[in-house]
Amino acid sequence: MKESFGKYIRRLRNEMGLTLTQLGAELSLDSANLSKIENGKREFDEKRLVKLAEVFDLDLEKLKTEFFSDLFAKKLYESNCSIEALMVAEEKIKYLIQNNAKQGTLKLDKEND
Repeated sequence: MKESFGKYIRRLRNEMGLTLTQLGAELSLDSANLSKIENGKREFDEKRLVKLAEVFDLDLEKLKTEFFSDLFAKKLYESNCSIEALMVAEEKIKYLIQNNAKQGTLKLDKEND
């Protein structure tokens, strides 16, 4: 996606022919706050991703990818970070996955004792 998450929501809303008020009601947001989200003046609340996926009949994992990639890109841009920060973050994710997998194994072993 080459648009912000807010613009993505606006595009989806327009494609479905929904007003700000209609979509806002579905997401438990007032139209003013939804407008701010669409215009990049406010962040979308992660807790509403499931409902957003339901409203637009989207795959939740793909929607999460769009949401979090937008957050990461904004943070890196605002902090003037290099692309290297993304590569280091990827390594840290691999570490966390591996570390949590090991802890899960240990938990299972303790439960069997």
